[in-house]
Amino acid sequence: MELACLDLEGVLVPEIWIAFAERTGIAELRATTRDIPDYDVLMRQRLALLDQHNLKIDDIQAVIATLEPLPGAADFLDWLRHRFQVIILSDTFYEFSAPLMRQLGWPTLLCHRLVVDEQGRVVDYKLRQKDPKRSSVQALHSLNYRIIAAGDSYNDTSMLAEADVGLLFHAPQNVIDEFPQFQALHDFPTLKSAFLAASERSLAL
Repeated sequence: MELACLDLEGVLVPEIWIAFAERTGIAELRATTRDIPDYDVLMRQRLALLDQHNLKIDDIQAVIATLEPLPGAADFLDWLRHRFQVIILSDTFYEFSAPLMRQLGWPTLLCHRLVVDEQGRVVDYKLRQKDPKRSSVQALHSLNYRIIAAGDSYNDTSMLAEADVGLLFHAPQNVIDEFPQFQALHDFPTLKSAFLAASERSLAL
């Protein structure tokens, strides 16, 4: 009984905040969990920048509507779902995810919610739970599932450590250097091979 758990941004789809930073020209919005390990510090910085520049939820969603999955991501996900049950564990928000989930065939997604006021300003965020990715893997372990997980950022490392096998994918060098215990992979063909090698079942490409 094996499950695959994947991060979303940076693994299957582009980093939403980086895309939004490029569209708005606000360099500070390029920061992600690859740069700032503390998620609350990162989100407070983002919320302050949105308020400072009078940017609203509609502005972000308009950019997301133009995004597509990373090259090869949809095919990889289809391949993976023929061999594993798959859950996406992400620190994105349900208010962001629908256009990209539609393009990926609506995989199961566990993430967070934004607090938006009547004027459309993003004023806060609500985590699904503390350390949600690791906690999700712990919960799945309690159901007697074996977990193979892949992610790219600091906020994925507790998930990877909790999983039976943890894989870094598309990770920046600083994360690879700090977490050498996780195999680092950089393209979907090698990620497929890593999932097959990690499985206790006899699976084929």
